[in-house]
Amino acid sequence: MTKKAILLLVEGFEEVEAITPIDYLRRANVEVTVAAIGTSLTVRGSRGLTVVADTTLPDLIKRNEAKAEIWDAIVLPGGNPGAPNLAASTEAAALVREMTAAGKLICAICAAPALVLAPMGLLAGKTFTCFPGFEEKVQGGHWSQERVVTDGQLITSRAAGTTGDFSIAIIKTLVSEAEGDRVAKAVLL
Repeated sequence: MTKKAILLLVEGFEEVEAITPIDYLRRANVEVTVAAIGTSLTVRGSRGLTVVADTTLPDLIKRNEAKAEIWDAIVLPGGNPGAPNLAASTEAAALVREMTAAGKLICAICAAPALVLAPMGLLAGKTFTCFPGFEEKVQGGHWSQERVVTDGQLITSRAAGTTGDFSIAIIKTLVSEAEGDRVAKAVLL
C-alpha cells in the first residue's frame, strides 16, 4: 500500500525545507500532495522561488479530502514569513489537529515546530528541535540540539541545512529503515 503525505505551502515558505522532502519522499515512492494555503496554486518562497502546488487546501476541503484518514503524514516547512503565515491558517491547524488525533505522522522543521505546533499544545511533554532561539517560545516541551528529533508520531528538525536528514527520518518512519537508507545512499547524504 502506497503511503501518502501532504506538504503545506504558504507564502514565504523556506524553499529547501519544502522541495527536499517532496523530492526525497517521492524517491521513496510516497505519494506527496503539495497543497497551497489560500486560493492560488502559485506560492512564492522566502527567497523568491515560485512553486506551483498540486492543489489548494480550500479545494481539498471542498472535495472532502482534508481528512486524516487520507494521509499518513503531514509536512510543515518553516521559513520567514512562511512559518508565521502557516501558523495563522485555521484550516491548516484543523488538519494538523485531526491528523494528530488520528495518530498520523506530524513533521515540522525550522520555526514551524515552535510557531505552528507549540501553540496547539502538540509539543507539551515531547522532545523536539527547531531553529535555534525559537525553543524559547515553547512551553512544556523538551528542546534538543539534535539535527532531527523523533518523538512518537512527531518528527522535528532545525533548519534548511538539516532538511536531508529530516526527509530521511520521515521515510524511515513512514516507509522503512531500509528505504530511508536506500534514498540516503542514492542522494549521497
